[in-house]
Amino acid sequence: MLASLRPAGRGVLSHEATAVDVETCLGFAVAPGATVLGMETVNLGATGLRVSRVCLGMMSYGNDSDRPWVLDEDAAEPIVRAAVEAGIYFFDTANVYSDGASEVATGQLVKKFLSRDEAVIATKVFMPVTPGPNGGGLSRKHILSAIDASLERLALDYVDLYQIHRYDPNTPIEETMGALDEVVRAGKARYIGASSMHAWQFAKAQHAAERAGGARFVSMQNHYNLLYREEEREMIPQCIDQGVGVIPWSPLARGVLAGNRTRSGEKRTTRSNTDAFTDFLYSEPTDFDVVERVADVAAERDVSPAQVALAWLLYRRGVTAPIVGATKPEHLHDAVAAEQLALSDAEIARLEEPYVAHPVLGH
Repeated sequence: MLASLRPAGRGVLSHEATAVDVETCLGFAVAPGATVLGMETVNLGATGLRVSRVCLGMMSYGNDSDRPWVLDEDAAEPIVRAAVEAGIYFFDTANVYSDGASEVATGQLVKKFLSRDEAVIATKVFMPVTPGPNGGGLSRKHILSAIDASLERLALDYVDLYQIHRYDPNTPIEETMGALDEVVRAGKARYIGASSMHAWQFAKAQHAAERAGGARFVSMQNHYNLLYREEEREMIPQCIDQGVGVIPWSPLARGVLAGNRTRSGEKRTTRSNTDAFTDFLYSEPTDFDVVERVADVAAERDVSPAQVALAWLLYRRGVTAPIVGATKPEHLHDAVAAEQLALSDAEIARLEEPYVAHPVLGH
């Protein structure tokens, strides 16, 4: 794809390293004296906001969810605790996840381990969450109502990052950006961000904000992983040029890169058996050429495929913090270990070689 997206090497981002005990922060039995460096912190795009190099996705948590793989708050608490102890303090949720239960869980769990000033909390707006024609979208009416509802569920006075979940073609972008600017000026969000859309739509939104003298998007939460690299064509170069942080969703392709399903059709986890969206996103036979290449590199390095896939993404120029979901301790262990796994140029080339172009997915 785009060779320009490869940095000269790792370590170009500012680093705050401390030694912490692996067993203490992740609950794994390790060799005596084993340590892991404290997680790197970076600026979110061109802002002064510092975030952990890994963001914990909170979609996987919430009481009474209709998704069988979602953990209730009690089951999620030790994972969130371990994430914080490993250096993660950036959390992403959305008002639509588990009908708002994810926001409730985020607010309740994060405050047990971090002060409000320490935590960086992001949520999203767009998807329908209430009845009626104005129950979703990006109209001024819905945005101003949705932020208040999100803050109530989160039990917060403000969020650090308020993101539009998708682009709304039915609302003038000037209206959307004006409403988001009102949210910032009212002190209900510190920054605003966007999620999957076409690069021209993102540019149009930024131009509308600049023309009005309002808040501009500081981040792009896009669909980006070893199985889906179409974002390298336009969106990521645009973000790099404009100083916008990239915080990819589905960094492990909803578990496919971690091996939760096989080429023959075997599905190995609760989520892979119940998540139809995965079938839609990752159904090309050539996807498993990439999955198998990841497994080969992982076996040679004696690490998990998840660590290799995440390490590749963390290496990519422009990527600030992948949003990683974790429903088991080993998921979190892989994310923390990947942040410190350096892949060679040869390994990166091998991982990228099987990729074939895909239609646009996830917008």
